[in-house]
Amino acid sequence: MRSKLEWRAARVISIEAPAEDVRAVTFAVDGLRQAFDPGSHTNIKVVIRGEPAIRTYTVLPSAPDTLKIAVKLHPNSRGGSAFVWNMAVGDETEMTEPENRFELSWRASRYLLIAGGIGITPIYGMAKALVARGHSVRLIYGAKSRAQMAFVDELQALLGDGLEAFVQDEGQAFDLAAEFAALPVDGEAYICGPHGLLEAARNTWRESGRSMSRLRFEVFGDSGRFAEQPFSVTVPQYGRTVEVRADQTMLDALMEAGIDMVYDCRRGECGLCAVSIVDASTPIDHRDVFFSPEERHEGEKMCACVSRAVGGSVTIDTGYRQEALRA
Repeated sequence: MRSKLEWRAARVISIEAPAEDVRAVTFAVDGLRQAFDPGSHTNIKVVIRGEPAIRTYTVLPSAPDTLKIAVKLHPNSRGGSAFVWNMAVGDETEMTEPENRFELSWRASRYLLIAGGIGITPIYGMAKALVARGHSVRLIYGAKSRAQMAFVDELQALLGDGLEAFVQDEGQAFDLAAEFAALPVDGEAYICGPHGLLEAARNTWRESGRSMSRLRFEVFGDSGRFAEQPFSVTVPQYGRTVEVRADQTMLDALMEAGIDMVYDCRRGECGLCAVSIVDASTPIDHRDVFFSPEERHEGEKMCACVSRAVGGSVTIDTGYRQEALRA
């Protein structure tokens, strides 16, 4: 259950390969109402194992009446990236009007942008918008290999010395503490990348004594500490045990089984889909950015849209009672 999505007919009009493992797809979309800000995302209808599903992707700067997304092909994809990679010019689907939960404040004296891997997608749009308005920008871009750095040439031309790239395969790494220390007091940092980068950034920022309101971040829903494994989830108030595939979220599995869930972002950010953990036979791989590290360590709740058990089983309480739903 979430606010009703307004779907728009969309048709693929161009496909690019900005990196060896990234495909950028531009859609002509009917009835887009307004321009969107950098950091916005759209929902897209996909088909996985013959069944309809919804995936969420950042929208990139593009021409009017179009939406452009860049999708990394994940080896353990839940099916969304594979669907987009298999699209061809002329293929049709449906997409939603962009929404934004990762907005620029436009209030800082200097901006530090940090991207890890495909986390460059919102950061890329932010960099272009900030430069266009004359703001001071530094962009730190880390990736496993240079071949996997989408948009790096365009960003180099845009930012010059303001872009610094770090390549894991070449033994390069950046110093978060030093980068944060170089920011003025009224500077802000925007970060998008895997869960480990986000955790390190939050801890380092907190230790620096800076206001947490000036650190903004977005995390990948599929970036966890452990590889995806199938597991079972038991919901006692429904008397049901549901199997969750490795390529499926717990939220999707529960809803497919007819279990009522409240949700919205599907990205581990809003917390609406959080459920109580009654018991777990294995560790929980928390992949959200809604709960604090302390709350995740306590192990009392988890976000069903992104977090999962590491194999084994978990028993949860959704907070809803069937008799209340029937009333």
